[in-house]
Amino acid sequence: MKRNLICIICPRGCAMTVEGEGTDLTVTGNTCPKGKQYAIDECTHPMRTVTSTVRVTNRPDTMVSVKTAAPVPKDAIFEVMKRIRATTVKAPVKAGAVLVADVFGTDVIATKSVE
Repeated sequence: MKRNLICIICPRGCAMTVEGEGTDLTVTGNTCPKGKQYAIDECTHPMRTVTSTVRVTNRPDTMVSVKTAAPVPKDAIFEVMKRIRATTVKAPVKAGAVLVADVFGTDVIATKSVE
């Protein structure tokens, strides 16, 4: 397998190449160890932070922005979104409040306050 990636860990955006199979991977093009680890993780077990919105039921036409507190497996994004879409909250909501607990080992939290 050969895969070309752009590192998103820092603003430098290193162009990296990952070659190999399974856990025997070689990374080139990275300028730091974090870039190498990102490339390996992206090829073996990709993770994503999910962002969305949740409806606030006691305010007309109001949504609160949310995100997962930590990245979740990429193949679990649709299940996470299903849980988020099934959620509604009532104001007030404080930024950082847990709106959906224990979703693939993390929580879905509010990213802004709604009074």
